[in-house]
Amino acid sequence: MSLEPIIIVHGGAWAIPDSLADGSVRGVQVAAKAGYDVLRIGRSAVDAVEVAIMSMEDDPVFDAGVGSVLNADGEVEMDAVIMNGSNLKSGAVACVQNIKNPISLARAVMEKTDHTLIVGKGANRFAQEVGAVVLPTDQLVTKTARKEWEELMKFRTTVTTLFSQRYPPTDHVNQGHDTVGVVALDTQGNIAFGTSTGGITAKRPGRVGDSPIIGAGGYADNMTGGVSTTGHGESIAKVCLASHINHLMERGMDPQTASETALSFMAVRVQGSGGVVVLNNCGNPGKYFTTERMAWAWIKDDILHYGLNPGEDFSENVH
Repeated sequence: MSLEPIIIVHGGAWAIPDSLADGSVRGVQVAAKAGYDVLRIGRSAVDAVEVAIMSMEDDPVFDAGVGSVLNADGEVEMDAVIMNGSNLKSGAVACVQNIKNPISLARAVMEKTDHTLIVGKGANRFAQEVGAVVLPTDQLVTKTARKEWEELMKFRTTVTTLFSQRYPPTDHVNQGHDTVGVVALDTQGNIAFGTSTGGITAKRPGRVGDSPIIGAGGYADNMTGGVSTTGHGESIAKVCLASHINHLMERGMDPQTASETALSFMAVRVQGSGGVVVLNNCGNPGKYFTTERMAWAWIKDDILHYGLNPGEDFSENVH
């Protein structure tokens, strides 16, 4: 029996400035439509996730692919992950440099290797083997991102103190960044998720947050549902946020309640903030964030829903 497909997308949970607000909402709408078009012609959830995330990786408004930020050494280090809920196969890359679409490289890890995560130089070597598109740093980093990096570096005395000063342990409540993520359910009932990020401006080189970590940056299982997370990576990893939500759905909680419950737990337990988009295996969506804003969109039955600020839920027909 063919199911009605659905896709849900986020463009990062953080204090999105007004200058990026319209672009962020437009970007998630475009990505959701691109992924939904894939689902409507009967292609897989994995295909839809990759297409939707590539759309956002190619959009410089987001901190993923083109639009990635610079670490403390002035280099780009990106993380990405994708997971197939039908067989629990997954692939991820971390601290990979100068790759145009890290999500496609993560999919290659899933489909062309026996591994789940490849990092650093090994990830870039693998990228060469599979012919991934490489871009120089000046084509990946926007003028705005470089200016932000330059401003931050002016006030840092050493690389070793940079990250702790920029992100002290007690200052997690309003943090976040524009990681992008997608969850999709295809007509065959298969679920997939993907997450991609360019990291945090002026982060310590080699730092990896939650994004490429299965169970933290996301999870997908046909038995329960799928999740993609965004926000303060260290907090998300500590509570295994995606797995937490999946466990709540396994116990019978609906996606929206599970999202709110898990993020509230994270705020209390580790004083961390973030956001999630969620689908259960019946195709019911959930989305929630504890940051100031999160750009999100989802499509089912040719109806596009989207928003940015708390309480927003606009809708329109996509065809």
